Amino acid sequence: MTETPPGDRIAKVLSRTGIASRREAERMIAEGRVAVNGKVIERAALNVTAKDRIEVDGKPLRAAEAPRLWLYHKPSGLVTTTKDEQGRTTIFDELPDDLPRVMSVGRLDLNSEGLLLLTNDGAIKRQLELPSTGWLRRYRVRLNGKPTDATFQPLRDGLEVEGTRFQPMIVTLDRQQGANAWVTVGLREGKNREIRRAMEDLGLKVNRLIRISYGPFQLGQMKPGEVQEVRPRIMRDQLGLDETPGHGDPKTKQGPGKPRATRNRRTRPKGR
Repeated sequence: MTETPPGDRIAKVLSRTGIASRREAERMIAEGRVAVNGKVIERAALNVTAKDRIEVDGKPLRAAEAPRLWLYHKPSGLVTTTKDEQGRTTIFDELPDDLPRVMSVGRLDLNSEGLLLLTNDGAIKRQLELPSTGWLRRYRVRLNGKPTDATFQPLRDGLEVEGTRFQPMIVTLDRQQGANAWVTVGLREGKNREIRRAMEDLGLKVNRLIRISYGPFQLGQMKPGEVQEVRPRIMRDQLGLDETPGHGDPKTKQGPGKPRATRNRRTRPKGR
């Protein structure tokens, strides 16, 4: 039986420093931008330890930063990517200048708004995006139409739209407001435009979509563009991290508990 080499995969080590997500790190390696012990590597299938000398673009790799997590109220009209080929404004164009390099946990569509998690740690990003995490994401959705509670039963049962199977959703009809209805939707996966596509299949058009929670983290009274850092202890408790920065992958907890404190730091984006 072949023994597993000591250390961690190089892409994982790079992501822990906050320099890139694991996928981005693998791309950097393929581009020949990473060297270990003076030799440029071509494949990410390499384990490294603290004894190895790692360089990126000819510069020594900085020490891993302590994992951090932020709540961000994404406004509508921003793209959740680092760069946009169409030249549209991204969330990273609008984040505060004093924020370190961060990655978004999943995405929100251009016209969607609400809670988006940001982290400087690639391992946390990857863990929170895994389907196996199973954290409930809740949304307030405004629909054009006059549905009844029975209208949403296909969503509760789970339905297939154009070959894509959506898992059962939790749907509550909240109120009718003129020509529009407000509903609350909960789901445990994040397929592309899932709620919009599912509602369209029922003949309903979404004209506003706000994510109000992601697992235990709540949007609360945050204003559009506002950023709040989650306190380290709350983050460790909710994500199952140990006390030593950079050690071990997060083991996320199930359940919809609410973090007890996320108000220690409120930073307003420039120009707001």
